[in-house]
Amino acid sequence: MNAEQSRLKDTSWKKWGPYVSDRQWGTVREDYSANGDAWNFITHDMARSKAYRWGEEGIAGICDRQQLLCFAVALWNKKDPIIKERYFGLSNPEGNHGEDVKELYYYLDSTPTHSYMKMLYKYPQQEFPYQWLLTENKRRTRNDPEFELLDTGIFDNDAYFDVFTEYAKNAPDDILIKITVYNRGNQDAALNVMPTLWFRNTWSWGYKDYRPYLVANGQGKIEVSHKDLDKLWLHTEGPCGLLFCENETDTRRLYNYDNGIQYIKSGINDYIINGTDTINPKNTGTKAAVNYDITVAAKQSVTLRLRLSPDANYSFEDFDDIFNIRITEADQFYNDIYSNKNDTERSLIQRQAFAGMLWNKQFYYSDIRHWLRGDPAQPKPPEQRKNARNSKWMHLNTRDIISMPDKWEYPWFAAWDLAFHCLPLARIDMAFAKNQLILLTRDWYMHPNGQLPAYEWDFSDGNPPVHAMVVWSVYKTDKEANNGKGDLYFLERIFHKLMLNFTWWVNRKDASGNNVFEGGFLGLDNVGVFDRNMHLPDGQHLEQADGTSWMAMYSLNLLRIATELAADDKSYADIASKFFEHFIYIVGAMSNLGDNNEGLWDDEDGFFYDQLRFPDNGSAKMKVRSIVGLIPLFATEVLDESDITDSPIFRDRMKWFAENRPDLASLVSRWNEKGANGKHLISLLRGFRMKSILRYMLDENEFLSDYGIRSLSKYHLEHPYHVSVNGIDFGITYTPAESDSGLFGGNSNWRGPIWMPLNYLIIDSLHRFYEYYGDDFKVECPTGSGNYMNLKEVANELYRRVSNIFLRNGDGNRPVFGQHTKIQTDPNFKDYILFYEFFDGDNGRGAGASHQTGWTGLIANCLYA
Repeated sequence: MNAEQSRLKDTSWKKWGPYVSDRQWGTVREDYSANGDAWNFITHDMARSKAYRWGEEGIAGICDRQQLLCFAVALWNKKDPIIKERYFGLSNPEGNHGEDVKELYYYLDSTPTHSYMKMLYKYPQQEFPYQWLLTENKRRTRNDPEFELLDTGIFDNDAYFDVFTEYAKNAPDDILIKITVYNRGNQDAALNVMPTLWFRNTWSWGYKDYRPYLVANGQGKIEVSHKDLDKLWLHTEGPCGLLFCENETDTRRLYNYDNGIQYIKSGINDYIINGTDTINPKNTGTKAAVNYDITVAAKQSVTLRLRLSPDANYSFEDFDDIFNIRITEADQFYNDIYSNKNDTERSLIQRQAFAGMLWNKQFYYSDIRHWLRGDPAQPKPPEQRKNARNSKWMHLNTRDIISMPDKWEYPWFAAWDLAFHCLPLARIDMAFAKNQLILLTRDWYMHPNGQLPAYEWDFSDGNPPVHAMVVWSVYKTDKEANNGKGDLYFLERIFHKLMLNFTWWVNRKDASGNNVFEGGFLGLDNVGVFDRNMHLPDGQHLEQADGTSWMAMYSLNLLRIATELAADDKSYADIASKFFEHFIYIVGAMSNLGDNNEGLWDDEDGFFYDQLRFPDNGSAKMKVRSIVGLIPLFATEVLDESDITDSPIFRDRMKWFAENRPDLASLVSRWNEKGANGKHLISLLRGFRMKSILRYMLDENEFLSDYGIRSLSKYHLEHPYHVSVNGIDFGITYTPAESDSGLFGGNSNWRGPIWMPLNYLIIDSLHRFYEYYGDDFKVECPTGSGNYMNLKEVANELYRRVSNIFLRNGDGNRPVFGQHTKIQTDPNFKDYILFYEFFDGDNGRGAGASHQTGWTGLIANCLYA
């Protein structure tokens, strides 16, 4: 056991971490408007003057797990109209492809306990082009690419600073901070570096009047006093100034009235930029910055050292030694994880993927009841808020560290994102992965009706039910690491909650009670011809191939967990039987919905489609070849002989279906026939249907790209699909990257790009099929090539293609970087990886949220099949 693995057994080492959001402005939690316009209630321009209610933001920010005290880095290049305290980006209505951060920053390293962390921010020496970025993106249409910071040319002459921020813990409450500023330009350049401490405002809302304080205590030292924290001091080194103000709203600037507070939140900004009298001459407050006014010589660097410590008399003598030890320990921790220690290229990508996963943890605080009603010491909210979004979630009350998709674009949890995050997290911090999976099933998250909260903008929306699949995967990983001893308490604890959630799906998303599900858009924004949450006229409704397949998968996931639990407690055999039965009826419904032998499977095309159902029970298939038709692959489970024979109740029920309902039994895999290695396969797909789907999926003119599986077949580039609903024409065509549709706003787009999580599920399903079929079952890959592979080889081919997004190609370029020559070749760019939300289906270029190391962090697993 290495040093970091030992630390993981002591939860106190996680008291401090990167739990500060990259963006708090524009979030639902901070929105107290009457109309729910979160993006305009607090804008980027307002953010420096507004004390937040529910959380904090910063650059390279860290805080304690209750976010009482925060630390982050602020900068000023002597030219910008404001100091750089937060990342700039466009709100959803401002960008031609929705919200987008317009900064360059990279999460480079972190251990699971955050005993060592490193990140990089690239700060231009010229004035930051705030208005240009806004104006140009607003001018562009959805058919144009986004206008990025690199496109302004501001980095072309290397007149920028590389600001590396590193943290090393000597002890859980003793944090060493190193800020190294490189001047990449050819001229000396001046810069203010302002490491900043502040308290989250907990005193302005009318519940408690206790106010903590920061105060200068000796030369270059700040004393930190909070009743719920041990006494701390921020020690500095070298010439610097100390600036103090209050983390209080500037009501004069924002709302044109004077609340009587002189030294407001933007006091340090106003003092640095304009020289105004807005810092406290008594050197005390609830926000403080250390002001290093430095000049960095051309092509040189300056290193600044600080320490947040419980030792009031600390010196910096052992600073470098501690840093070196933590870096060595981080190297050892990851070297023990790498599958191929000699492949430095893959190791670099994997380590940065894990770093992004760990840096994207966030303190998430929300209390819907208080948020809707407002706070005693604040203006009364508009009456309309009583029925505002999420008003049916009055029980939701969160104050946790949660893995976020992207702390700028998505600084709030999303149920299915969070599940996917746990797959790579389980490889480096099993306890955290388990706790994250349990979290959303806790009473203060999960709705009393059994629904899991989807995401902040609408907790009542439906995300695909992938939790059971991930729970089983995490359990298996843990069991293998513990020599076959599984954590049955974890499995059983979450299993009961997932059964409640399964019941919610059955009761709420099966409108006709026929085992065909209408889940809505199910997280797959823009994958359909029209908004799949749309209420259709005249009693029509959409029967969804993906919603129904997800539920078939969910049934099998719960069946698999039940069989595992039944080995220790025979009462679970009944439950395994129940989920087997539900699975069978779902498969029957997908294949034969009525006397007309209609179903979601299309015999002519050999593919699954959504279906529009009419009041007279007629139907029309929506013949769009999309990821919707591939999701049936996921409803696959492999059982050992003992899973069946050791559970007579389960075994007998399977036998009953085989003998008494051969019509249903014939639709699914031959579960009673052993495979090559004695396994049993329970799958929505029999071999011929699976081969038919794979024929489309592995066709390079359809789904198969050089970089993985597309979300929409390229067939629709030349053959757009159109349908008329209630006299309105809807259409869909293949778009490889950013959407040309404003259907959901934002830049979510499932009309062609490659998405890591669904590629991961496809690969995982192929492995399960291979486990049953073995080497003799082969398919043509790519379709039409004459090259036949077994399913494990197909899975490895997909691993290879997905990895190609990030690995250097024959030209030495990384496809993820697109056509930007500088980041492809410049030594100060080319090895810093961004893990985007999705990827161009034709060339692998990254698109969407640029730090979505959440589910795209799955590449850490996919690189090492």
